[in-house]
Amino acid sequence: MSKQCDLCKRTATKGASRSHSKIQTLKRQNINLQAKTIDGLKLKVCTSCMRTMAKYEREEIEVKAKVKAKVAADKAKAAAAKAK
Repeated sequence: MSKQCDLCKRTATKGASRSHSKIQTLKRQNINLQAKTIDGLKLKVCTSCMRTMAKYEREEIEVKAKVKAKVAADKAKAAAAKAK
């Protein structure tokens, strides 16, 4: 079982703990992996990828709302022109 994001392939990094006397002790910094079901597949995804996916989902929703409002305005304008 690898500790790797299935989307971006990011893995753990190396870090160092330093004591007061500057002695270096290497440590492993794992990434924050979460199990998430995407399109019916259970994937291990890092939280930074989850944030990016949520950001683009929000933008898609905002764009769809703007398009829907523009279409409704165009229909209203066409109906008003037809009524004259």
